[in-house]
Amino acid sequence: MSTDIQDNDVVSLKYTLYVEDEVLESTEEDKPIEFIQGLGQVIPGLEEGIYGLSVGDQKTLAVEASDAYGEFDPESRQKIKQEEFSEEIPLDVGTFLDFRDDDGDVLSAQIIERDEDTVTVDFNHPLAGKDLVFEIEIVGLRPATQEELAHGHVHH
Repeated sequence: MSTDIQDNDVVSLKYTLYVEDEVLESTEEDKPIEFIQGLGQVIPGLEEGIYGLSVGDQKTLAVEASDAYGEFDPESRQKIKQEEFSEEIPLDVGTFLDFRDDDGDVLSAQIIERDEDTVTVDFNHPLAGKDLVFEIEIVGLRPATQEELAHGHVHH
């Protein structure tokens, strides 16, 4: 068995995420995240940056926006008439909504503006256009089982 991270390994990782020197989230008080390396279950820059690391390794990893949640796209904002929404849906600025595209995929958007007739939603990820810095520690590593690989996620 390899002792460094390769594709199809289950990685257990503790991290603190910084955006512009501000802590955005951390696993400090929680369990580490677990994912199968090489399946795109974490952002590309994080996945790429941990290849070859081993249990106990710690690293500060800078991830550019293009390798994180992508560049900010002003074309991903859309005005929608308020009458197109059900009355039960709160149309407050800051609210996240789920939409289905023509293929049936779910897309999340945040309400960023509201006037008398329309709501402006932003389909950009909230971290789009932002460079990220992760402080990581590899706390577990094992080969994924055949069942985990077949299902595409970690089983506990």
